[in-house]
Amino acid sequence: MPQKRNAKRRSECPLNVSVEMLGDRWSLLIIRDMMLREFRTYKQFMECYEGIATNILADRLRRLTANGIVTAAPDPRDGRKLNYQLTAKGIGLAPVLTEMVLWAAAHEDTGNQALVQLMRADKKGFLAGVRKGWEERKAEERKSTGS
Repeated sequence: MPQKRNAKRRSECPLNVSVEMLGDRWSLLIIRDMMLREFRTYKQFMECYEGIATNILADRLRRLTANGIVTAAPDPRDGRKLNYQLTAKGIGLAPVLTEMVLWAAAHEDTGNQALVQLMRADKKGFLAGVRKGWEERKAEERKSTGS
């Protein structure tokens, strides 16, 4: 069910709303790293090979959390740290990101051809695997926090 947000938007055009929620390339790369590389901590995001600046990372994580794409919870081992996780809304971006990867690979010389070939060969299976991994991480999180 679509969520009604009180955010002031330039327009209610669905494409505009999605662009305003996601913001820029950094948000998409953070989502990619959560989805495919299982990143959960600020430190992991900082080690990303694209080289995000700390102030940009903090801003994008705040924006993604405010838009319900990511949740943040204290680390059960160290309450001073936060663990980030995709929400159902966030994991719902998996087909979108997959199509973006396939589109780029079809039109540009890109890296990670093994991933591209996997997506091309069995897109449904790839997406099912992404969702299954997300569900398993959610279950682990519930188990470690006792909720």
